[in-house]
Amino acid sequence: MAEQRNQQASGTGRGIVIHGAQWGDEGKGKIVDLLTESAKAVVRFQGGNNAGHTLVVGGEKTIVHLMPSGILHSGTVCLIGNGVVLDPEVLCREMDTLGEKGVKVTPERLVISKKTQIIMPYHRLIDGARETLRAGGKIGTTGRGIGPCYEDKMARIGIRAGDFADPELLLKKITHALIEKNTLFTKLYDMPALDPGVVAEGLAPVAKRLLPYLGDVSSVIQKTLAGGGDVLFEGAQGTHLDIDHGTYPFVTSSNTVAGQAAAGSGCSTAVLGRVVAVVKAYTTRVGSGPFPTELFGTIGDYLQEKGGEYGATTGRKRRCGWLDLVLLRESARLSGPTEIALTKLDVLSGLYEVKLCIGYRYKGQIHEYPPQEEGALEHVEPIYETMPGWEEDISGITAYEDLPLAAREYVSRIEQSLKTTCSIISVGPDRRQTMIRG
Repeated sequence: MAEQRNQQASGTGRGIVIHGAQWGDEGKGKIVDLLTESAKAVVRFQGGNNAGHTLVVGGEKTIVHLMPSGILHSGTVCLIGNGVVLDPEVLCREMDTLGEKGVKVTPERLVISKKTQIIMPYHRLIDGARETLRAGGKIGTTGRGIGPCYEDKMARIGIRAGDFADPELLLKKITHALIEKNTLFTKLYDMPALDPGVVAEGLAPVAKRLLPYLGDVSSVIQKTLAGGGDVLFEGAQGTHLDIDHGTYPFVTSSNTVAGQAAAGSGCSTAVLGRVVAVVKAYTTRVGSGPFPTELFGTIGDYLQEKGGEYGATTGRKRRCGWLDLVLLRESARLSGPTEIALTKLDVLSGLYEVKLCIGYRYKGQIHEYPPQEEGALEHVEPIYETMPGWEEDISGITAYEDLPLAAREYVSRIEQSLKTTCSIISVGPDRRQTMIRG
C-alpha cells in the first residue's frame, strides 16, 4: 500500500537527487551532466554562485555557477528553485557565455521560481565588509553575498524574483531593506549609504531581461514526473558544509543534505526515490575549517596537482587529504544514498599505498561518526587503514573488471564501509571516462 502511494505521488517519472557527500568539489557537475541524458528536467535547489560545476564534453570545458548542469542537453528543461539565492547579473553573464558557445538559453529551456531570493548589491558589500572585519577569524566566505541574502530571507525582508514584475513593490522593498543596511554601512563599516532609487535603477535591466524566465517550478516538476519524465535535483555544496549538519561555523548558508531537494524546489519527498551521493576518491576542502585527514607534504601536493584541485568559483587552491570514511558515514546517515558515484579514482594512480580514515580518536574514545560538539573536528586524531596502491594509468579504462586489483579492492572497501554500491566510477573529467555498474 505504501508503495502504491509513492507511485501515485511521484507519477511514472523518478526524482533523482545528486548531492555531494564531502566538503563540495566532488565532481557533481559531471555526474549531473551524465545522468541528464535520461532526464527531462534538472533542478538547482539550494546555494548560489558560491559553487561552480565544471563540465567537460569532447575536451571542451564549461563552468557554470547558477545554471543547472543539464543546460548542455538540448532536450532538458533547467529549473532554478526557491531554495536558491540568485545573483541576476551572474546568471545573465552565464547565459551570454553559453550563447557564445552555441547553447541557446530560452524561456522554454530555463524556468526560475518566482519565489527565488535575489542577491542584491548590498548583500555583496556586507559580505565583503564582514569578512574584512573578522580579520583572523575569517570563515572563508566567497564574498558573493550568499549569507546576507539568506539572512534577509529569514528576516522576511528579501527581494524575490517575482518582484521583478512590480517595479513599485521592488523599490518599496529595497527602501525598507536599506534602512538597516545603511546604518551598518555608515556606522559600522565606514562606508557610504546606498540610495534605494539608484539600486533599483541598476537592477532594472537584468530584471527586465529575466522576467520571461519566471514561472512555477513546482508545477513544472509535477507535470514532468506525471508525464513519465525523470527529474534530477542538483545540489551545490557538499554535505559537510550544511548550515545545520556541517563543520559549523565553517559552513555555507543553506541546507545541502538530500532532503533539502524537496523543500528547495517545491515537491513532495515521496518523489525522491533515488539518491546519488557523489564521493571523490580522496578528500578536499576549500577555505577555512577543520580537516582531519589533510596532507601537507609530498602526497598532498601530488593530489592537488594531478587532480587539478583549484576552486571552479574562486580559483583558490584546494586542500587535499586521504579519504575520510567517518565523514562519509555521517553523510550516509543524513541523506540515505541509494548509490555512490565515485569520482577522480584516476588521481590516486601512481601511489605506492593509499590510506583511508576509518575512525577518530577523540577524548580517549574511538568514534565511528564525527563528534557533535562545535570545533571537535579540530581535535580528533584520524585512525588510518593502509591499502596497496596501483601504478597503472586507469584514465582510459571503461570496464570495472579491467581496473587493477588494488583499485577494485579500494572501491570495495568504500562500499563495505558505507553499505552502498558504487554504481558510477569516474576516471577522468570527460563523459566518456566513466564506468556504469549494473
